[in-house]
Amino acid sequence: MISINACSTYKTKIDRHGNKKIYNVAYGNLKPQKMDVFIPKHFNDSSFVILVHGGAWTIGSKSHLRGVQKFLLKNNIASANIDYRLVDGKNITYKEQIEDLNQATHFILDSLENKPQLILLGESSGGHISMLYGYNNPHIVDKIITFAGPADLYSERYRKTKFYKSYTEPTFKKIVGEKNQPFDKAITKLKEASPITQVSNVPTLTFQGTWDMLVNKEQSLALDSVLTEKNIPHELVLIKNANHTPRFMPWWRNQVINPKILEFIHKHPDEIGK
Repeated sequence: MISINACSTYKTKIDRHGNKKIYNVAYGNLKPQKMDVFIPKHFNDSSFVILVHGGAWTIGSKSHLRGVQKFLLKNNIASANIDYRLVDGKNITYKEQIEDLNQATHFILDSLENKPQLILLGESSGGHISMLYGYNNPHIVDKIITFAGPADLYSERYRKTKFYKSYTEPTFKKIVGEKNQPFDKAITKLKEASPITQVSNVPTLTFQGTWDMLVNKEQSLALDSVLTEKNIPHELVLIKNANHTPRFMPWWRNQVINPKILEFIHKHPDEIGK
């Protein structure tokens, strides 16, 4: 049971199936530190998913992953869909976003009677945040699911494209607090912010469109190589001819993505990738 069930402070809805939806639960004192918690009627503390939206670290909201949260609820999986501070190019970097995820995570765990299997599910920049937090906290996070989360912010092979120079590199430098520095001055922080340099034994499921222009598929392939080298349970699902958000494509969502999410959540780590 989750203790915020009994709290009357937050807007709460109970659907016709007896599932509970609690909106804008404050997990911290700052305005963005809110989350929507969906609890199945027969929640048994077995698995809990924290959803982390994307938006290039600078925009976006928890509403972006509402469809995924509804899907999880339909399949009797509890979840919290979080908002968090957004990078502003001044005082807030990706590190503050990780702090928010940490605060939300401990708020949830402190509200539960028993420690569940805790899964982070992040999309794009939310996937990046989820990987960094999860890989650095394997004693807390049991599994990670990422939709095209940037995993390598510094490698030479990504820096030769026009798109990287015009958009990706400035964005990466901004989130690490080095937006006005040349690349060679920012590379230490870019490496530190790259999940492929932080990998630990947390099973990982990655979805990646092969035609993704925002997060090149080479990012997910690089992560896959590191996870393979370190013998960490993982799966990479390459979605042919898909762009940055293949979950909005009904066939891929219903036939591949959603079934794979459920399979990954319920699988024992030793069975993942086999």
